[in-house]
Amino acid sequence: MAELRNPSPAYPPNAKIYGDKELYSRIGKIASSEGGKELVEKFEVPIRSGKAWIVKKGQLCTLSTPHGPQVGDLNIWSLSNPREHFWASRTKQLHASHVSTGDRLWSNLPYMRPLATIVGDSLANYGVDSVGGRVHDLLGTRCDPYVNTLLSGGDEFDFHCHSNLVRAVMPFGLQESDVHDVINVFQVTGLNKDGKYFMEACPAKPGDYFTIFAETDLLLGLSTCPGGDLSVYGWGGDSAQRMLDTCRPLGVEVYELSNKDKVLAGWKESETPGYKGMHGLVTPVFGQKS
Repeated sequence: MAELRNPSPAYPPNAKIYGDKELYSRIGKIASSEGGKELVEKFEVPIRSGKAWIVKKGQLCTLSTPHGPQVGDLNIWSLSNPREHFWASRTKQLHASHVSTGDRLWSNLPYMRPLATIVGDSLANYGVDSVGGRVHDLLGTRCDPYVNTLLSGGDEFDFHCHSNLVRAVMPFGLQESDVHDVINVFQVTGLNKDGKYFMEACPAKPGDYFTIFAETDLLLGLSTCPGGDLSVYGWGGDSAQRMLDTCRPLGVEVYELSNKDKVLAGWKESETPGYKGMHGLVTPVFGQKS
């Protein structure tokens, strides 16, 4: 069988997409070291639950697996305007179906700017496994009680990632409609030979991490997936109980960079592309004929 042609990406990588690679490399070295930063906040998200928290522009946020493999579903909003939030589909087009160090997490229209840049990933060398799986998934989305009820034949379960995120953001004045497509951190997924979505067991070990740099003030929401490390999963029956044994908390740490002015020399808060058109519409002016 002839080797399949590898087409060129539709969105060629360039500096407008990736930003200043030297700057993010510098930040990444600090993110992975003991020094050069000061701890602002540290906590764990218990199993089958969700939590939301603030990360200010220029800060680092590290998600980790302190107790072993566990998948996390991450939502991101602009702190000042929750209508602006993470856009998984465009991020997938600009970067890849699975993201890692150097990739950026972009916001929805009409904002279209990087909300965060990935500067640390202990699983960056995972690559492509024997079945075509990759880690840190943008192909899929969060589990939810609606599809569960559909596929399980009526079983109700209130601790899916969607529900966990809904509860997590309510103290910040947000609601169910504000929860959006996620990045599935530490999750291995892919498309099989028939183009069908599949999930494999999480490869994370105790201490693995995923670190982002905030390009603007952010509200983050994280759910510890009720499927745990996804080594077993299913719909209905005793599946929720079987997956419980694979569930572990996730760690969260927020850091302020030391010597911020020096480290971030040349950096500025992310901006929208500046499109000023009206989508072909003309605003009518009283007294003037169109």
